Amino acid sequence: MQLMDAIQDNYKIVSVVGMAKNAGKTVTLNQLIDEAMERGIRIGITSTGRDGENQDLVTNTEKPMIYVDEETLIATTEGTFKYTEAKLEILEVTNMSTSMGKIVICKAKTSGYVQIAGPNTNREIKIVCDKLLTYGADLVIVDGALDRISSASPSVTEATILATGAVLSRDMNKVIEKTMHQVQLFSLPQVQNDKIKKLADAVIEEKGYCIIDEDDKIVPIEIKTALNGGEIIGRAIKDNTKYVVIGGSLVTNTLKKIAETTRKYKKVIFIVKDATKIFIDAKDWMFFKKIGIQVEVIDRIKPLAVTVNPYAPQGYYYQPEEFLTAMKKFLDPIPVFDVVLGGE
Repeated sequence: MQLMDAIQDNYKIVSVVGMAKNAGKTVTLNQLIDEAMERGIRIGITSTGRDGENQDLVTNTEKPMIYVDEETLIATTEGTFKYTEAKLEILEVTNMSTSMGKIVICKAKTSGYVQIAGPNTNREIKIVCDKLLTYGADLVIVDGALDRISSASPSVTEATILATGAVLSRDMNKVIEKTMHQVQLFSLPQVQNDKIKKLADAVIEEKGYCIIDEDDKIVPIEIKTALNGGEIIGRAIKDNTKYVVIGGSLVTNTLKKIAETTRKYKKVIFIVKDATKIFIDAKDWMFFKKIGIQVEVIDRIKPLAVTVNPYAPQGYYYQPEEFLTAMKKFLDPIPVFDVVLGGE
């Protein structure tokens, strides 16, 4: 089985997101492009923004290049052209600006290496993806930048491939735990009640916070951010509260303060936009589940596959077959690939 088997004919826009820098995201992206070229699938590529440095300041290495075939469609910034080996034909200069110039829609006239830097907001990434489809792409791949896991958001892409690897920890079990946790967040249940979903989504769009009671009545919570607002949210939860809508990010401190303020949280469902808004590590998440905290999302993220990289730039590595087998066991039924070894 190839990665493209999970995508072809099922999705038009997918993202590749790395759990950390050097987790194997670019190798995964290049593998997808290779498989698409073999199958005659015309690819469109963009990214979730990038700084203007050609040198990776964290690892002091050259930023990874992406190899594209002739006729590949690309949305990138004017500033990346000086790093590009493939000859590009400009199809459109958009009015979207970044620190590296305007976003430009191009077509590769020759095969070769390119660097990609895309828009900075989810809204602009979605516009760019739609433009690439309009210009003739069969499939658009969004290259998710470091700590920009929001590219996995359903408002941008239909499904996500998660790249993970040894770079996360010298302890293989910790890497598996972190990866499982991320996949679990991606797979959180969606709000099933359509009326509640619409009410909550409208509040979230305004970056607001509220209580929804048994009669579907909305009671606003007057806070600007949930970061230090856990106690206020906790006091707002009443006997007839059914939902707490969180218009921003959901973090560990917020839930801890709510749990310390009231025990009524056990009968409440917390609603967030999607899993990219949750910033809680695996250990704390297990604790919150144990004490009865329930979280649902407006938009569920579809984890398509996970790719593993057993090598870390720091010089250590895992036994590739052992790492792949263990990750498959714990992530089943989600397919897991080692794109260096090849195959699933």
